Amino acid sequence: MLYRDQNIILGCMRIADKPIEEVKDLIQTALDLGINFFDHANIYGQGKSEEVFAKAIDELGIDRSSIIIQSKCGIDAKTGTYNFSKTHIIEETTKILERLNTDYIDILLLHRPDALMDFREVNEAFHYLFDKGMVKAFGVSNQSSTQMEMMKKYIDFPLRFNQVQFSLMHSHLIDAGIQYNMGTFHSQDFLLEYARTNQIQLQAWSPFFSGFFEDIFIDNPKFPEVNEKLDELALKYDVSKEAISVAWILRHPVNFQVVVGTTRADRLKKIAQAKHIQLSHQDWYDLYKASGKILP
Repeated sequence: MLYRDQNIILGCMRIADKPIEEVKDLIQTALDLGINFFDHANIYGQGKSEEVFAKAIDELGIDRSSIIIQSKCGIDAKTGTYNFSKTHIIEETTKILERLNTDYIDILLLHRPDALMDFREVNEAFHYLFDKGMVKAFGVSNQSSTQMEMMKKYIDFPLRFNQVQFSLMHSHLIDAGIQYNMGTFHSQDFLLEYARTNQIQLQAWSPFFSGFFEDIFIDNPKFPEVNEKLDELALKYDVSKEAISVAWILRHPVNFQVVVGTTRADRLKKIAQAKHIQLSHQDWYDLYKASGKILP
């Protein structure tokens, strides 16, 4: 089960210090909008985000089987390193389940690539977690197609997901294909093509950022051209600029899932408008060019 019917995922990184009533309102709003997929990681709020989420789910009386919970491990916050050892993966996943107050998570992602990973240990950890019923499916985050292909040779479980940073203004995954052989882009990864060929679900995080935790581009005077086009298309489709930005990602045939990390219910409603529109071919390219990209 790839959970591909959900194209918007609510990211829970920032809920750790929010009042429980606000978190409950956010989760209930998500469910009312048809969003039942929630993204976590063991390092979000040093684990507190998962605890707050569990409390909110309990107080709302939500049936565990009606929601999809995804979490990540592999970043060792104590040492400031990546750690894909068997012991670390199993111990951290066990703690994730305890904090979430659940017997299982639907998806476990390995959080960024560990240069020192031992594939046999990862494979053994996955077997343990799957056989115990603790995890149903596995994936990675921020890994290249080559890294995924290498892992596939040694791991018995399919890596069904890859969560990567992607937005209208941070579109290297698309730029790599469009600018191939033009001397302006040097990546040879082509993760989009790899994902489509191998039926890997890509999840886009930071859909409103212009770069790696840099500026949010919506309504930012540093990005006048793209905001002018966003305004135009928001008026055309009668939705918010946030919805147009997400719709631009969803328009790509790789069928992205978009992870949105807002903690505001009203903003989530604006974003969710993207579920009901499809940008035209021309509108998609007009936005791409307005973001500062060129077509060779």
